[in-house]
Amino acid sequence: MSPTSTGAVRQAVLDALASVAPEADLGSLDPRAVLRDELDLDSMDFLNFVIALHKALGIEVPERDYGKLTTLEACVDYLTAARKQ
Repeated sequence: MSPTSTGAVRQAVLDALASVAPEADLGSLDPRAVLRDELDLDSMDFLNFVIALHKALGIEVPERDYGKLTTLEACVDYLTAARKQ
C-alpha cells in the first residue's frame, strides 16, 4: 500500500487516535462523527493527536487548519490531499 493511499492515511489517523484515546472503540467509530465529541478529546488530546499524525505521516498541520480535522472522514481527506502536494 502506498504511503499516500487513502487506506494508509486512514490507518495512521486511527493509530493516532488510539494513542490519545486508548479506551475508545475505534472499530465502531462513525467516520462522520465529530472526533472531539465522540472521543471526548480535550485541547491537549487534540494537540497530541496532531503531533502523532505529524510523526506518522510527516505532514505539518498548521493551527489554522485544525478545524479541518473534525471527523475521521475529514482527517483522511485533508491528509490525503496534503500528502499529494
